[in-house]
Amino acid sequence: MTSLLELAERTLEKAQPAINSRWYPRYHLAARAGWMNDPNGLVWFDGWYHAFYQHHPYSPEWGPMHWGHARSKDLVHWEHLPVALAPEGPADKDGCFSGSAVVDGDTLALIYTGHKFHGSPDTDDNLYQVQCLATSRDGIHFERHGLVIDTPPGLHHFRDPKVWREGEFWYMVVGSRVENTGQVRLYRSTDLREWHDEGVFAEAEDGKGFMWECPDFFTLGGTRVLMFSPQGMAAEGYHHRNLFQSGYLLGEWQPGQPFSHNGQFIELDHGHDFYAPQSFLTPDGRRIVIGWLDMWESPMPERQDGWAGMLSLPRELSLTDDRRLRMKPAEEVTALRGSYYPTPVRCLNNQQVPVAADAEAVEVQLVWDLSASTAERFGMALGDGLRIYVDDQARRLVVERRYPEYSLEGTRSIPLPADNLLSLRIFIDRSSVEVFVNDGEACLSSRIYPQPGQRDISLFASHGAASLHDAGYWSLKR
Repeated sequence: MTSLLELAERTLEKAQPAINSRWYPRYHLAARAGWMNDPNGLVWFDGWYHAFYQHHPYSPEWGPMHWGHARSKDLVHWEHLPVALAPEGPADKDGCFSGSAVVDGDTLALIYTGHKFHGSPDTDDNLYQVQCLATSRDGIHFERHGLVIDTPPGLHHFRDPKVWREGEFWYMVVGSRVENTGQVRLYRSTDLREWHDEGVFAEAEDGKGFMWECPDFFTLGGTRVLMFSPQGMAAEGYHHRNLFQSGYLLGEWQPGQPFSHNGQFIELDHGHDFYAPQSFLTPDGRRIVIGWLDMWESPMPERQDGWAGMLSLPRELSLTDDRRLRMKPAEEVTALRGSYYPTPVRCLNNQQVPVAADAEAVEVQLVWDLSASTAERFGMALGDGLRIYVDDQARRLVVERRYPEYSLEGTRSIPLPADNLLSLRIFIDRSSVEVFVNDGEACLSSRIYPQPGQRDISLFASHGAASLHDAGYWSLKR
């Protein structure tokens, strides 16, 4: 009998040559074909970085979740590996949902959510989510050990375990929902198999989320960070504009003690498309985070091309003096750089100046001198669909996308920093843009869908002059 893993591989091998590559990323990680969402199991093991991800190999639509798998020596050049997990056991018969990975001696352990219905899937009353374990010695083939934590009484939504080692114990945080309140629950173990319930670790206040997905807990600069993706937060002005959010709380915690925080949820990324980020440590101790570069209920036009979803660039986290997370491209990303092309223009006055033609994969560097700029709006455009600009009247940096044929229009923005210089690193791939502001003070990530002939980059200034301290771009090669 053909296993579900073998069937998934055969399906992908057949589907991959048929996908339309017009929007398929040149240097981001995407599935070979089919659907991708949350990154899972990000880990360094036996000389490789491993990235697993939520995956439906049979269509570019969300379906029974598998774990796709890729590995890399440098975080930017990825090699696809066979599908690691398929929903083929009693504990995960309806999906292998999100989770994490840890190294236990010479073994790679995946801890993930088994998704199953006892009866009709039309009601959450029949939904049960449990935590499961699978292990591997070679990092490619996994032995399934089934359920290690059952659904707590009265819960149905109980998913996305993140595991870490501290002292003599393993700890696990799991996202959950109690009626319309999001929670993170904590567990402790000595062997990854027997787990002790440590109770509720953190909980949403009124209106701060009916479900807290994809929790992650780590230490940065001596401060404890709880990173998670709340569902159900209402938009407030410029904040929380996406359907769901991703962000963090800062606080203090010691084993056996409650997590103490100030309740200030801060968004990680301010673009249209960033969700379910997960972090891991590099061998040299850097905290790296990768997220899903999409958003639930987005039209995702690439589905018509046989694939859907992609992951963000790897980003290094640090903590600023004013206790905010700084997120900048991992140092390894510079390995993608090819030739550099300086931009000769340094001052624009009510004009638009072409910079690059047919830009499919580039890193643009722009340093605007805000103190010497008088234009009402000035910035960069990619064809007619994307503009990244300073709105001087609103005093905001804006990312605007306009793809009305795919029902993708609108803006995301952040306040302008107080400095006179505004430094931007802008990464453009075939269907994405990631804007890093002032060495990681802020980030805005969005999916874009340029048509043929709409990939030319230009700089512009409207109703006044704009001054550039520095400008240019690199071609990027995977």
